[in-house]
Amino acid sequence: MTNVSRFVAITLATILFAASAVAGDTHPNFNDDLIPPDPHYMLYQDWLAHEVRHQLVVLPFYSVFDNLEYKINGSEVTLLGQVTRPTVKLDAENAVKAIEGVTKVINNIEVLPVSPMDDQIRRAEFRAIYSEPALQRYAFGPVPPIHIIVKGGHVTLEGVVDSQGDKNLVSIRANSVPGVFSVTNNLRVQSGE
Repeated sequence: MTNVSRFVAITLATILFAASAVAGDTHPNFNDDLIPPDPHYMLYQDWLAHEVRHQLVVLPFYSVFDNLEYKINGSEVTLLGQVTRPTVKLDAENAVKAIEGVTKVINNIEVLPVSPMDDQIRRAEFRAIYSEPALQRYAFGPVPPIHIIVKGGHVTLEGVVDSQGDKNLVSIRANSVPGVFSVTNNLRVQSGE
């Protein structure tokens, strides 16, 4: 065998060896973020919480007048909160049931009673809070972070704001609406103030 043919044979062998190594290697799956990790992983709970939150936020009729929360215990999800439409309660349950790895959904979402007076208060609270120039930045997005729950003339504010000052301002604006019996401010401050 001449030196040239030996060189060609070694080069071809190297190329074939490299190609077989690459072919044997697992190809990256572009859907890895959609596939849940092994349930025994600690990250599984984080993935599940993220997925549940995502499914609840993208519900078609979920609005600023609804409040959806959840608790996760292993592969069991408990839904909590208040909604103005019974379809949102049902849609939330069905969306969470469809998540891979969820074995049981307990739906404790309360459907708020139909009340024209409460509807009027909801609209007035929305205008009072989101028309305030300092709070208008919260009005952007498909579902604003400040949720206004009205039941029997009593207002509960749920969600997240950036500062304690914003939380106080929301409370002041909510208390300025006539016809409201009480305002409970359960807003959380995101920055840790």
